Amino acid sequence: MRALALLPPMLVLAACSGQAPKPQAVETDVPAELAQSGAPAFAGQDSIGTPMAERVATLGLLNKRNNISQDLVMKPGESKRVGNVVVRLSACEKTAPWESDPEEGAFVQVLVRERKDVSSDFAWHTVFSGWLFRNAPAVNVVEHPVYDVWIKSCAMRFPGEDAPVASPSSSRSANPSGSESAPAPTPSPSASPSSPTA
Repeated sequence: MRALALLPPMLVLAACSGQAPKPQAVETDVPAELAQSGAPAFAGQDSIGTPMAERVATLGLLNKRNNISQDLVMKPGESKRVGNVVVRLSACEKTAPWESDPEEGAFVQVLVRERKDVSSDFAWHTVFSGWLFRNAPAVNVVEHPVYDVWIKSCAMRFPGEDAPVASPSSSRSANPSGSESAPAPTPSPSASPSSPTA
């Protein structure tokens, strides 16, 4: 009799043993009032490299409530909506290959449909507008309790990247690891590694 009493809970547990599908973020249409008032355009930025309209940025979007993150692949001038957040991309840039300290950045606006307080209605509010940097994310941060946005990459090319010219002084093409080999230092006669220092 006792075994029969345990049977229904065991059947329920057996039916629930399968893995639940991972929730997915779903992109929806950008509201008409937000689509008409786009992010500011960056004119005159096409002086070198890929024209601004042809660059492609990959942005990360995280919903902290349900831990769903996804990549948004966008061109400057595009807006994408996922649930109650709209992300607009105005521009993306990266440093030229001949410049030191490589960096990639994007000018982004983040709008969230939320209430400012319990007595107000839902409305779209701009929670961030500015540059985000890949290698220095702390310089500018999207400060919102639910959503986080960051830049992953900016795809663009510079003149000369299609057919790079190997210079005789560069050993990067011969070294697959990409690190340059430095000559071994010569020990100074005054300080030898085997002699203890006083």
